[in-house]
Amino acid sequence: MSKVLVVLGATGQQGGSVINAVLEDAQLSKEYSIRGTTRDPTQASAQALASKGVEIVKADVEDTASLKEAFQGAHTVFANTVTVYDGHAYEHEVAHGRALADAAVAAGVPHYIYSTLPNAGKISGGTLKNMGHFDGKEEVEQYIRTLPLKSAFFAPGSFMSNFGATMTPHPVGDGKYALFNFVSAETKLPLIDTARDTGKWIAAILADFPKYEGKVLSAATELYSFNQIVDAMSKASGKPVAYNQLPEQAWRSFLPPTMQDNVAEMMQFFQDYGYYGEDTEGKVKWSAIQAKGKLTTLDEYFKTSPLQLG
Repeated sequence: MSKVLVVLGATGQQGGSVINAVLEDAQLSKEYSIRGTTRDPTQASAQALASKGVEIVKADVEDTASLKEAFQGAHTVFANTVTVYDGHAYEHEVAHGRALADAAVAAGVPHYIYSTLPNAGKISGGTLKNMGHFDGKEEVEQYIRTLPLKSAFFAPGSFMSNFGATMTPHPVGDGKYALFNFVSAETKLPLIDTARDTGKWIAAILADFPKYEGKVLSAATELYSFNQIVDAMSKASGKPVAYNQLPEQAWRSFLPPTMQDNVAEMMQFFQDYGYYGEDTEGKVKWSAIQAKGKLTTLDEYFKTSPLQLG
């Protein structure tokens, strides 16, 4: 009998990457059968997973009964929550994260892998008060550590996919482009190709859970400064991309009101304290070595996901 691995959000970037990594791993694919959860099993992406032999079940973090049912008989659960920027990010993170963990305990799940993040409020000594999308995940991490199950933690860096969405360069005239922010150009982001590489860290945990029990994997390929990021963008696109540092208030004006404080403090946190706090660089280096398989560099990411510059 193979062990049942339940993957929350099977059609998302993190969940989908975990599923692909297990299916493509010669040993893990024999050891585990996969049950993926989604709010809509009829969607094409869910059906595509089903065609690969993944058991697809309907589950919603707001529906406790559906979670308990999805977790029945599971050997390991990979859980992650979706950030909601509506002014109540912290409350959502804590409520959803606790609901998932409690359902796992109720179903008797012995092993639990949770997608977490650092607590910026604690790391900054209370200076940063609007990073509930980070702090709430870490609060849940600490809660999980008190529960009667074995746990390990995956803390993804900044998503490379953001460069095709909220962090895409904008034209500034004369065929030139710029990436705008208010922090210094030397501010470093630990970058991860979430859709391709998340599963490489989760596969490492699945292959040797005792080694990673209680540990946090600070998951990123490496740290990149904004100067290095725009250099990679220029190289990949063949068009000049510069980094333009704006006054904070000017930069904030480009964001939706419900996101401004969250995202501005997040960038301030990266600049002043490091994405993972003390020894961010060391944490990223150690964690990168743990991944099961080669990680995607930013140059490689842009080759497969070209920038769409108008």
